[in-house]
Amino acid sequence: MEWTIYKGTSKPHDGIIQLPSPPPWRRFAHDIPESGIHTNPDSEFSKRDQARGESYLPSAEAIALVNAALYLRRPLIVEGKPGTGKSTLAYAVAHELKLGPVLHWPITSSSTIQQGLYRYDALGRLQEAKFREEQQKAPSEESEIAESSPGKRSDDIGRYVQLGPLGTALLPWKKPRVLLIDEIDKSDIDLPNDLLNIFEDGMFIIPELRRHPAKRVVVRTEDSSVAVVSEGRIICNEFPLVILTNNGMREFPPAFMRRCLPLNLALPDASKLAQIIRAHFPSDETQQNEQISQLIRTFLQRRDEGDLATDQLMNAIFLTTHGPNLLDSKHEQLLKAIMRHLSVRG
Repeated sequence: MEWTIYKGTSKPHDGIIQLPSPPPWRRFAHDIPESGIHTNPDSEFSKRDQARGESYLPSAEAIALVNAALYLRRPLIVEGKPGTGKSTLAYAVAHELKLGPVLHWPITSSSTIQQGLYRYDALGRLQEAKFREEQQKAPSEESEIAESSPGKRSDDIGRYVQLGPLGTALLPWKKPRVLLIDEIDKSDIDLPNDLLNIFEDGMFIIPELRRHPAKRVVVRTEDSSVAVVSEGRIICNEFPLVILTNNGMREFPPAFMRRCLPLNLALPDASKLAQIIRAHFPSDETQQNEQISQLIRTFLQRRDEGDLATDQLMNAIFLTTHGPNLLDSKHEQLLKAIMRHLSVRG
């Protein structure tokens, strides 16, 4: 079977039309209009969340601890090797309970509590104020129209405030939002303690709005919506379901861990891997059961030697069912590249 699209000949051709549809976990948009521009991006993000969550297979322990976190209004800190579904758990809960798009906050070493709560563009506000001052000195028909447009005043501070994922999750929603704080162990040493205070209070203050003469200010949210903030204070109605993923790179303060529920996700065995594959692939794409079984066995053998993620196995299966048979000896190096070890066990 000829599967190569890029042939390395430097001769332009239309082979890209032979490219099959992407695997379900790599589909980024749905129902694109002819213009190629989405008029309602929120619905597309919801579809992506749904695609990630509807095929997830949680363990009995995961189900129990998610319910405990919902009842107790406590964060859930999820540990496990790559590919155990730490992040996907958030999308599965949001999909099943119809809690809207997941609010995602990926953590780096430079992440601060301020970034999670809100961003204030003071410089942008200052620049626009100067621009409007110059326009007033040299009035024109265009500037008069702009000045009279609603929501375009230089003192409209809400235009320069955007809530972050944590700040958006703490808005007074009727139902709890799902907040995924991804790889919390990468954070600065102070962030867990800062989060602890927010989790305990369920609220925070935006000083820039607190000092503003307007009692109610409309601000933007992380999920491209708007919210009204009264007297600079945001306080939750329903505490969000906070899922923090942890790769075990560091320890956290006892006070922080005491207020989180711990969940450790185990690596899936052969039976669970087969279930995951059936959930992700249509049955007509996995008719060659012996090939799939052999790829699972190869994956498990290589996983005993070093860390592998489950999506590496799914990548190998997708490529085998749509292109070359990776079990063929001539594709041995390609299979090793797809199932490369993330780390080698000593």
